[in-house]
Amino acid sequence: MSNDKRYPLIGVGVMIRNERGKILMGLRRGSHSAGEWCFPGGHLDFGETIFQTAEREVLEETGLNVRTVELFSVSDDFRYIDTDGKHYVTIGVLAEYLEGEPQLLETDRCDEWRWFAPDALPDNLFEGTWWMIENSRSGRIYEPARKSETVTAT
Repeated sequence: MSNDKRYPLIGVGVMIRNERGKILMGLRRGSHSAGEWCFPGGHLDFGETIFQTAEREVLEETGLNVRTVELFSVSDDFRYIDTDGKHYVTIGVLAEYLEGEPQLLETDRCDEWRWFAPDALPDNLFEGTWWMIENSRSGRIYEPARKSETVTAT
């Protein structure tokens, strides 16, 4: 008898604000949700802390060194179950921007990095990023999502 039980993946997204208050986002490419904007981030590795993952992923994707500050969001991401067979729990981390400009280091995963004003964010947001923004705006860490709910940017 095979074990067909599937488990959610754990993603870590990193919200970085620069000295002008703008937020760094990348345009996804080559994976599920291509064409959607997201924060730098990636999968939590076995034996790694959430903050270690956040700092590693930002450095690997953008070349930026950041200092993690706090965990500010947790979400259940169901949007991609039917289309890509992906269910994520996404952990949002706030990081302090130190200096430099982001570099496009993973061209197979990201088309560009861009700084956005918080009141002028793109509409086509990656679900985990959407939840991080919503949770940040509302001051809550977690809001239960319903599997049938389609989350879109507001």
